[in-house]
Amino acid sequence: MAEIRTDRVAPVKHLTPKRFGDARGWFSETFRADWPLLETGAFVQDNHAYSAERLTVRGLHFQFGPSVQSKLLRVAAGAILDVAVDIRRGSPTYGQHVAAELTAEGGEQLFVPHGFAHGYATLTEDTQVLYKVDAYYDPQREGSVRFDDPEIGINWPEGDAKLSDKDKLAPFLKDLDTPFVYDESAPYDCRCLDRPGA
Repeated sequence: MAEIRTDRVAPVKHLTPKRFGDARGWFSETFRADWPLLETGAFVQDNHAYSAERLTVRGLHFQFGPSVQSKLLRVAAGAILDVAVDIRRGSPTYGQHVAAELTAEGGEQLFVPHGFAHGYATLTEDTQVLYKVDAYYDPQREGSVRFDDPEIGINWPEGDAKLSDKDKLAPFLKDLDTPFVYDESAPYDCRCLDRPGA
């Protein structure tokens, strides 16, 4: 059982699974296949990411073509600011973003569908993030967007972000040749091309 709501930047979804507790602790169903999330395919892999330092930023990332990914994220230890950016060409919310704080204490989750770039910043030290994906990692079909792009305007926490060398080289949104096209007849209102600019 979970509270699930669609964000104004659809079809991103916010989830809060119910916790059943007593004096010993609590129990929660963190995923069910009958939750209204995936519009095509199925989750095929679970990932676990650990970040030692606060303000570690991972993203903004996406995959395209047959390797396009949806993600369902939650936090096992600590807290993150989780972000999804609409990069579907022609979308009425193109370039807009969703930002949600996910915490281990609260159990909040974020569903990020096809057509969105995704990233997060850790708000605590020793943060652990768990997430499901519906496609395997494909280095031949991955892309990125600059996390601090002023056109997107994400309100990241203050401080010096810890980035990978690859993420430091990510393009700004204005320079992105997105492989996603807004299409209301497709799953997630997103037609995914096998190469940018196709």
